[in-house]
Amino acid sequence: MSYIEEVNNVIRNIKETNHKAKEEAKKRVDFLAKPLGSLGKLEDISIKLAGITGNIKNRIDKKCIMIFSSDNGVVEEGVASSPQYVTLAQTINFSKGLTGVAVLAKENNTDLIVVDIGVNCEGEIPGALNKKIRKGTNNIAKGPAMSYEEALKAIYIGIDLVRDVKEKGYDILGVGEMGIGNTTTSSAVLASLVKCKIDDVVGKGAGLTDEAFINKKKVIKRAIEINSPNIEDPIDVIAKVGGFDLAGMVGVYLGAAYYKLPVVIDGFISVVAALVATKLCDSVKDYLIPSHMSKEIGYNIAINNMGLEPMLNLDMRLGEGSGCPIAFSVINYACAMMNNMATFEEAEIDPSYLDKIKDKKNYIVNKD
Repeated sequence: MSYIEEVNNVIRNIKETNHKAKEEAKKRVDFLAKPLGSLGKLEDISIKLAGITGNIKNRIDKKCIMIFSSDNGVVEEGVASSPQYVTLAQTINFSKGLTGVAVLAKENNTDLIVVDIGVNCEGEIPGALNKKIRKGTNNIAKGPAMSYEEALKAIYIGIDLVRDVKEKGYDILGVGEMGIGNTTTSSAVLASLVKCKIDDVVGKGAGLTDEAFINKKKVIKRAIEINSPNIEDPIDVIAKVGGFDLAGMVGVYLGAAYYKLPVVIDGFISVVAALVATKLCDSVKDYLIPSHMSKEIGYNIAINNMGLEPMLNLDMRLGEGSGCPIAFSVINYACAMMNNMATFEEAEIDPSYLDKIKDKKNYIVNKD
């Protein structure tokens, strides 16, 4: 099959999560020996996991983060504070265990899967899977970032990598990226998809001067005007003003939903890719677990558009997938709550007093 047939086949066959399992998980959570709703997001996470896996009790023993590395032609417009070669340097450093996400992942016994999907270099990068489409995208301020076929290929790469981790027995995955200039492409994609003002979605990225920040917003505006991305076709938006890293991440979200794996969103770039995936298939959002609230201003627009809420606010804005291993710890706690906490009956507590309790979330205790 062609890439478009492969991608469309996955999208068509993504199923909703298991409603019965979620109902049973909710019932168990409400009958754990605690005040209703008192463990907050841990309860929500455990119920979401049940819907994804079909199991009331879950474990996430085998964890990984997929990091997509790619360069962006738009850096020639002066939109980034770091030189382009940093993409290659950090891609090498992931496998050396020297980056932010690498040390956090090691602390939480999480594997890194580093993917060269478009780094501007010759040959293979040590420690990275060679899935290079080509050496970086075109400058979006002058024309489309990539062809439609290249966008589909990048999405398919992400989907296929999820198939591989599913076969290897991973229980959960996170998504990260590395690519100088990719806050520019992500902002352009977000502004195109939700039709909002450039000023509302564009941040300073890794840290721009005021002058460079003004230029960045002008470049994004020009890129959207020149390319006229079709908001009715999210893949066209990626092809016109996105990046290979973004497209690969979109594929991971689609693949996670298709293969029924929970997938954790990192920060701004990761959440924009998640938004694209949900625009392609709304059911994808039920497989997504947001980690932290990014400091990039466009993050809230993207996450709110999906009706999701991050579990943490750590003032982070690194990217790389750095929020994912931290979120994995919280998800482990949610599993521990569901798996090991006593119910009222097991704790020998009469739960009849709960019959009169309803909180603002309309919790209703069902003793059937």
